[in-house]
Amino acid sequence: MPARSAGLLMFRRIGGDFAVLLVHPGGPFWRRKDLGAWSIPKGEYAQGEEPLAVARREFEEETGARPDGDFRPLGEVVQPGGKRVVAWAVEGDFDPATLVSNSFEIEWPARSGRKVRFPEVDRAEWFAPAVARDKMLAGQRPFIDRLAQLVGREV
Repeated sequence: MPARSAGLLMFRRIGGDFAVLLVHPGGPFWRRKDLGAWSIPKGEYAQGEEPLAVARREFEEETGARPDGDFRPLGEVVQPGGKRVVAWAVEGDFDPATLVSNSFEIEWPARSGRKVRFPEVDRAEWFAPAVARDKMLAGQRPFIDRLAQLVGREV
């Protein structure tokens, strides 16, 4: 069964337009990657878990901020690797300078026997929709289009 993740696409209105918050994965594999590497804050969930509750928890774990507001469904996408991601839009504000992410541990360098901790997310940033589409994982780009429809804007 393919992995399932739930996430939040936070947005804020700027004049007659909007910007979205994306996060960049931490760790050595993503260090030098930018275009096509960013994501919505999200995490995997198990059968029986409430996806929106998971999305809210994962947002908090990856950013250090507790999301609150009107959570509007953006539906589900299937990423190229088969992972299914369901997301909600929420209007809010987050200062990327306050980012506090959980961490994970891996053997690094590979086969060295040395365990190293890395933040799950190493940075967050607000992007205009057109820029966000270039920055984010290709499989998640439909969320930008769906958000634009919700807020009545074209991307």
